[in-house]
Amino acid sequence: MDGIVTELQALNIGKVKKNESLAQHTTIKIGGPADLLIEPSSVENLNHVMGVIRKHRLKWRAIGRGSNLLVSDKGIEGAVIKLGSGLDHLEINDTEITVGGGHSLVSLSTLISKKGLTGLEFASGIPGSVGGAVYMNAGAHGSDISKILTRARILFDDGTMEWLSSAEMEFSYRTSVLQKKRPGIVVEAVFQLAQGDRAAIVSQMLKNKDYRKETQPWNFPCAGSIFRNPLPNYAGKLIEVAGLKGFSIGGAKISEMHGNFIVNAGNATAGDVLALIEHVKDTIYSLYEIKMETEVEIIGRN
Repeated sequence: MDGIVTELQALNIGKVKKNESLAQHTTIKIGGPADLLIEPSSVENLNHVMGVIRKHRLKWRAIGRGSNLLVSDKGIEGAVIKLGSGLDHLEINDTEITVGGGHSLVSLSTLISKKGLTGLEFASGIPGSVGGAVYMNAGAHGSDISKILTRARILFDDGTMEWLSSAEMEFSYRTSVLQKKRPGIVVEAVFQLAQGDRAAIVSQMLKNKDYRKETQPWNFPCAGSIFRNPLPNYAGKLIEVAGLKGFSIGGAKISEMHGNFIVNAGNATAGDVLALIEHVKDTIYSLYEIKMETEVEIIGRN
């Protein structure tokens, strides 16, 4: 890896770190080391990074702000590309905005609300990046990314870059074409918003934030919702009725505020979280014959 690090540093592409703990880069504060952690300083440098990765046939994956992510205690083989401050550009053209994949979703929704643009209120309390939100069709409060996205610029692992329309993204509940069918990085996204009443928009955002604070854990590290809702049921309600709130394994605990959140209550490992996930799956199936599927993405070495 030393030679690859030297090559990347010579290209001046941004930050490059060896054996970087991913616990420092995930919202649940869990995760072993990445062989390489690379944070490109621009879209152009992201292309250079991918060139080096292809040249050396490195395994790779991208992350944003590390929400909705559980990284193995053994870490990740190859390169982890973090979309951060180098890919957080924003352009506002009337009611259409173009935003980099590394932009914080929360700060974007706040900034846009002050412009009197409506459509992103649902995202006011969703941690994570724009790229991650598009990748998984993040949503809340009856709306999601698919309702506002017109197109997204995707960098695929063969180095090609392509704009995909909303239809081509094949959005469904918390999924897109990027998760399995056509893996790639969301470099930037174009959202179509609408003019609205600034005071009403800000008021709705504050209500959404207050609701999250009242119903979801904010004082412990967590990854967000752990399970998909097995509609017409809701994961959190099933877990609550099963009496699992507060149940813990090691340092991982099911939140007492919301059953669909597992928090890092103190030095939790990915193994603790995985064991707790399996316990929930087994319990819910034995009680209701409902198979629970994870929404959080589980990655890394086995």
